[in-house]
Amino acid sequence: MADGAPPPNPKNPLHLLPRPLQTLAQRGTERRYKRGTILMQEGDPGGALYFITHGLLRAYSARDDGQEFTFGFYGPGEYMGEMSLDGGPRSASVMVEQAAVCLVVLRKVLEDSIAADPELAFALLTKVIRRARDLSTRARDLALNDAYGRLVLLLHAGSVVQADGSRWMVNPLTQEQLSQQLGCSRTMVTKLLGDLAKGGYVQQDQRRWRILRALPHRY
Repeated sequence: MADGAPPPNPKNPLHLLPRPLQTLAQRGTERRYKRGTILMQEGDPGGALYFITHGLLRAYSARDDGQEFTFGFYGPGEYMGEMSLDGGPRSASVMVEQAAVCLVVLRKVLEDSIAADPELAFALLTKVIRRARDLSTRARDLALNDAYGRLVLLLHAGSVVQADGSRWMVNPLTQEQLSQQLGCSRTMVTKLLGDLAKGGYVQQDQRRWRILRALPHRY
């Protein structure tokens, strides 16, 4: 294996990350978190990276009146916290949606790792750019699409094609969680999904939505 990198381990959810990030994750401390734990608070100083090995995290922003907008859900094989590597405050809050296990890398460890392996800085920068592009796309979708259009985009983006041609959502999401990402009410999401289910377009199994056939372009 080139550069002394360990052979890929399919049982390790981080095995698809670039080699410098895998090496960095191995220097982290394993920590377990219960559902509902706040890992990051928007506005707080940044300081650590969280590599997810089990569970599900949610990145969101909340108004003073409690209304929330969800930027995304992140599961095993992903990491969070890189958006504050410039020394600025956290740009979003992060909550544990499903009991999680993370490898936590403190800032001092990160700085030492970058000094030892400059490739790590490029790997992190690539992730920052990709996530910034995702946020730009979300902003565009909110501005240019109605609730149904945003739902269709979200269902397609969060699902994978199966052998029978249908698509399954990767993460099990409640209607409340979907509404937080779409920027609309739960009532609206319930109505849209209910109509799609009646039409034979989607069905739900253990909170995971399955797209049975191509969704209508308009509602």
